[in-house]
Amino acid sequence: MSLKHLARTALDALPVGGTASQRIDVREGDQRLECRLVAVDAMSCAFDQFAVTTDSLAGASVEYLKKIGEALSTRLNYLLEPITPIEIDSEGCHVQLRSNPPQRDDDGTKYYELLVSHDGVMSLVRYSKSSGRPRQTIPAEVTREVWTRLVDDFSAVTP
Repeated sequence: MSLKHLARTALDALPVGGTASQRIDVREGDQRLECRLVAVDAMSCAFDQFAVTTDSLAGASVEYLKKIGEALSTRLNYLLEPITPIEIDSEGCHVQLRSNPPQRDDDGTKYYELLVSHDGVMSLVRYSKSSGRPRQTIPAEVTREVWTRLVDDFSAVTP
């Protein structure tokens, strides 16, 4: 079974309409999905934590992490905003990508942040930043189909 299939099965098993956060934690081979969902309904879900960990990235060079980040950037073209690399940290050995351009409105700026790290973790978080206030994590609202596609794309970029 694929990580995508296990994740979709886990999502389908969650109760719909609850207000408490729910966790999905599934593993296939050397890949593990950890996701905290803050809302689930028949057509969509919202998460504030989404991470795929894979042993194949553990100890990877920053050049390899950059390639993984670029592959994710290309694949995740269906999100609200395009994601592009913004920082490559050779010392910390991680690659940071963000929405480019971010979504701007009267409430401030909203954007995705994706980290690819040499500890094997690829994570996606949505943030909101209002003028004069620190950024805060906000739920990323997606359809069930988009959520499943995220799992598949994160899983597919590493061998």
